[in-house]
Amino acid sequence: MSVHPLQPKPFFADKNRAFWNLQSLGWAGAFLLRGSSTIANGQPLSSLIPVLISTVTGYSATLLIAVAFRFLQKQRPILTWGASIVTVVAAAAMVAFIDAWVFSTQNKGSDTAGLQLFLGAFYLSMTLLGAWSALYYAINFYLTVEEQADQLLHLENQASSAQLAMLRYQLNPHFLFNTLNSISTLVLLKETTRANAMLSRLSSFLRYTLINEPTAQVTLEQEVETLKLYLEIEKMRFEDRLRPVFDIDPAVAHARLPSLLLQPLVENAIKYAVTPKEEGAEISVMAQPAGENVRIVVSDSGPGLNDGAMKPHIPVSEGTGVGLPNIRDRLIQAFGERQRFETRSTQSGFSVIIEIPLNMDETSKVAA
Repeated sequence: MSVHPLQPKPFFADKNRAFWNLQSLGWAGAFLLRGSSTIANGQPLSSLIPVLISTVTGYSATLLIAVAFRFLQKQRPILTWGASIVTVVAAAAMVAFIDAWVFSTQNKGSDTAGLQLFLGAFYLSMTLLGAWSALYYAINFYLTVEEQADQLLHLENQASSAQLAMLRYQLNPHFLFNTLNSISTLVLLKETTRANAMLSRLSSFLRYTLINEPTAQVTLEQEVETLKLYLEIEKMRFEDRLRPVFDIDPAVAHARLPSLLLQPLVENAIKYAVTPKEEGAEISVMAQPAGENVRIVVSDSGPGLNDGAMKPHIPVSEGTGVGLPNIRDRLIQAFGERQRFETRSTQSGFSVIIEIPLNMDETSKVAA
């Protein structure tokens, strides 16, 4: 039976428990410091009694201060800080009065005047309670900043997921419109066999693609299988005019990428390379390692762009297909700066080059 190692929890995961731990450790440390100083100065052990009473008084006073601070934190800043200072001064005066009374009771023969004794005790109490209050607000400020940072990160992740889902869902209406339009044409031509076959393959394609979440990543091997399902549908329209070629290096077959990333590239190639030419065109999908990345090239043997010879490197903004900006945005959302998206056009065709990090599927790592 496997034993899972205990995962340490953050100290402030339970704020209430963290407060009591700090409260107890802090005042225990203050008692030890003052007590050791008293003994070091040659005072009898009985002199630890006023130190103990002072520590208990300070401990109790800071509990009352904490209650007041929790209420004051919700007020306007000027009221928070003004009332906090008044609260600390009043608590320090109360603690100093008790300390002075205990000292004078234990040392009735002392020559120290009552006011002088009170002022000395007040200075010490104000120092301790002021430091405690500063630490209290500092910790609460830190926890507030951490909580806001966590909320911001959560909102950014939600926004990123929503963005990825939106970009993914943009593909479905476009693809469905073209496919259903082809099926409608086949029905009008009374080619029911081909229409039924196309509907069956469309159903398989949609079932395959809808299994994955819109923000999920799939392996390159799965993406290629999806492309083949899509191309089987398009083959019903173009027959021998559509000639797909796949060249996937086994070393990158399990590389991960956003699902349906390559489908709009193939769709654009069909629209701008296969459709305009009577003899059709070849569409190739190639993937191979490129250092720590995987390079994916989707190209066609179509006419390219009209001015392709003058512009061998075409910016994405000048792309011809509606899917290109979508793919660029999805790559940025998924990989940030660790990706490259480039289009090239020549007189012999158009190609899109994508480079993404070679993040392998976990199952393939285990098998290796």
